[in-house]
Amino acid sequence: MPIAFDLPPAARPGQPADTIDTPSLVLDLDLFAANVDRMQAAADRRGIKLRPHAKAHKCPDISLAQIARGAVGICCQKVSEAIPFVRAGVRDIHISNEVAGPAKAALLADLARLATLSVCVDDIAQVDALAAATAAAGSKLGVFVEVNVGQGRCGVTDPAAMLALVERIAQHGQLTMRGLQAYHGGIQHLRGWNERRDGAAQAADRTGSFIARLNAAGVRCDVVTGGGSGSVEFDLGSGVYTEIQPGSYVFMDADYGANDYAGALRFEHSLFIATSVMSVAAGDRVVVDAGLKSMAVDSGLPWIWADGKQSATLDYVAANDEHGIVKPKHEDLVGKLPALGSRMMLVPGHCDPTLNLYDEIVGIRAGVVESVWPVSARGLSR
Repeated sequence: MPIAFDLPPAARPGQPADTIDTPSLVLDLDLFAANVDRMQAAADRRGIKLRPHAKAHKCPDISLAQIARGAVGICCQKVSEAIPFVRAGVRDIHISNEVAGPAKAALLADLARLATLSVCVDDIAQVDALAAATAAAGSKLGVFVEVNVGQGRCGVTDPAAMLALVERIAQHGQLTMRGLQAYHGGIQHLRGWNERRDGAAQAADRTGSFIARLNAAGVRCDVVTGGGSGSVEFDLGSGVYTEIQPGSYVFMDADYGANDYAGALRFEHSLFIATSVMSVAAGDRVVVDAGLKSMAVDSGLPWIWADGKQSATLDYVAANDEHGIVKPKHEDLVGKLPALGSRMMLVPGHCDPTLNLYDEIVGIRAGVVESVWPVSARGLSR
């Protein structure tokens, strides 16, 4: 006979933040709101539309908060990822990626009956697959031609290929050419402010050359979408983008935090992993309960956060499956290691894949749990 036993929630609204079970993903709601408002205000000042990327958080509550403050919609990176957002009431979603295969095209075409959707293409075969799927579903779809502006990943590399795609899109009444996607992910994490400025300028120049060829061919290009959290201050002033797609700015992980921000557009660390000291037996280090199954480390190990800044006394030095090793920065600090059962806040190295490890985000304000938001798109990578 099956035994009925459910895992108690890690947190409930109203409880003290320092009683949240660990490891848990914790969001400082005041800092989160400040980041959302700062980005929206920056876009509004330039007259640029903001379409934040939801792959950073996979949480409809966050997207709805951004839309409530003025965002025109969101981006998702995968078709399946968009489904929870449509269910939650988000009605304008750009799939900022290409799709391949009839199953993906059919899923996208079916979803397009419920919301305004767009997707990227960089090959004629993709256009034909989308046309067939939307014809079968009786839906309409916006299409962006992705151009390679330096990333070297997806996107056409020459204007002739771009124009061929535009011509093919125009042959299908259920498809609408929306514009260009021009994204350079590689410059987002260049550490120097001048490096990112120069990289963004080069990407904008390449984007401008594609736009000029469209204009010369008499093709209307209403939207040019792209940009990211590391380059956004330059993208806003580039003169080529009509819409920007930053995502991680709502959280600011450790990798983004390592960038130099000489300009005025700076965001706060609002996302943390709450973890507890589970062993002090070694004496010269402590072990916490957040390891590889609680965070992504592809962009480096997490920072230990204390009193609004990176800890000056402790380093998270190694991640095992279920354990994290924390050591003092200097040998003379061994006597000041945290006690058994004490708590730490970690800033994850890379927020996007870290979110994909959690079912929920615990929102706190003034030391109290205020909300628990489901990470509804977790695991949806089809």
